[in-house]
Amino acid sequence: MIGRLAGILLEKNPPQILLDVQGVGYELEVPMSTFFNLPQLNDKVTLHTQLIVREDAHLLYGFLTQDERVAFRQLLKITGVGAKLALSVLSGLSLGDLAAAVAAKDAGRLTKVPGVGKKTAERLLLELQGKFTVTGSGASPTAAVASSGSDIVNALQALGYSEKEADWAAKQLPKDAGVSDGIRQALKLLSKS
Repeated sequence: MIGRLAGILLEKNPPQILLDVQGVGYELEVPMSTFFNLPQLNDKVTLHTQLIVREDAHLLYGFLTQDERVAFRQLLKITGVGAKLALSVLSGLSLGDLAAAVAAKDAGRLTKVPGVGKKTAERLLLELQGKFTVTGSGASPTAAVASSGSDIVNALQALGYSEKEADWAAKQLPKDAGVSDGIRQALKLLSKS
């Protein structure tokens, strides 16, 4: 998987960009929040990426911040939300606005995003509840709190636990828990419940 690209920005055609990474040109789609904060052409930029493989295409999406990429991934987990709609949501709302809309259960705010109808907005509110935390600097998806936490969750899911069980167990662990020790502790917690 391609997780991050650093290179020279060659083209900007919303929502696509072309990034030259040591002679290889990568076409990426980016949300407008990222697009408006890109440097000038021929300047260096680093993007967090998400590769989506479909039957007919390999699509690469880029984000200036790790939080945007995590939010994109959270949106993709929701039934009926594809990459195009997730990109549209992140283009239409900042992470802070999205977190505020979810916290306030404000479907009207979400329906202002192109492609989001009333039913989709309600599904987004339901599925994203508790997935974002609002901080002084804005909002961040809770899944991005600690990389070791997400590694622990992924390992538990690979062992057959549901996402809900894995998230619950990871939240019970001390913040400084290492991955292997965290998995061991989480398995003990899950065996007791």
